[in-house]
Amino acid sequence: MGAAATAGRLYIVGTPIGNLGDLTPRAAEAFRAADAICCEDTRVTAKLLAHLEVSRPLIRCDENVIASRAAEIVERVLSGETIAFASDAGMPSVSDPGQLLVDAAREAGAPVEVIPGPSACVTALVSSGISCDHFFFEGFLPRKQGERVRRLQELAAVPGALLFYESPHRAAASLDAIATVFPQRMVALCRELTKLHEEVVRDVAPRLAERIREREELRGEIVIVVAPPAEGELDRLRAMMGADAAEDPAAALERDIRDALAAGEPASAIAKRLSQQYSRRKREVYDLVLRLQG
Repeated sequence: MGAAATAGRLYIVGTPIGNLGDLTPRAAEAFRAADAICCEDTRVTAKLLAHLEVSRPLIRCDENVIASRAAEIVERVLSGETIAFASDAGMPSVSDPGQLLVDAAREAGAPVEVIPGPSACVTALVSSGISCDHFFFEGFLPRKQGERVRRLQELAAVPGALLFYESPHRAAASLDAIATVFPQRMVALCRELTKLHEEVVRDVAPRLAERIREREELRGEIVIVVAPPAEGELDRLRAMMGADAAEDPAAALERDIRDALAAGEPASAIAKRLSQQYSRRKREVYDLVLRLQG
């Protein structure tokens, strides 16, 4: 059955990222119009529907099962049902399930209507105060530190802000990796956006990493925003990643120490970061930092 012959519709519904007051009237109308609602976690969506005083059948459709259920859901839309899809928070498909379902619906000719709503990454970018003329959304960085650093190095030449989602227990490690690759960039950690304890902490990458390490365990959803590369930084990054193989490693280390000192990075943080980067003993690098500092 073609799209023109059915009154069915798939609603992709953006939901609040923390403050229920951000739910749009169109989102509420979509939930009320739906014959059934697909969602990541039925408990989370049930609370949102209770706030609206709406009762509808809920279908668990998280990243583990959405592939196996997409065809069935699309068929229900083609047969005339109205189905809504919502992730736990924010816009579905943005680092959340949903894109596969939209793709299947488009492929089958089923009507799709997106109900715009809050987005944590865009909210964080604006809240950070960091230049947002151009930006790149990465989602979550790899779990292992070496893979994190490699991925950040791959992103170093992106001519815009970098946005990452992160969990509270991995935020400090990710900031350490960011400080290793981008020691002179401004970074913002945005936490609990739109909620009662919303917080935005900004600083140069190494200092921010140190500040977060000194704190108690973070809580809540986190977005990290990294400033775009400054003029001339790409050349330094290419040297750091080995693009300029002819450069003397000792001279490169000394140059990076001087740059870090000029940026106000603490001596201990410089030693930790550059000892890893140059595969040198931390005490050896620390002594060099003190000598150049003095």
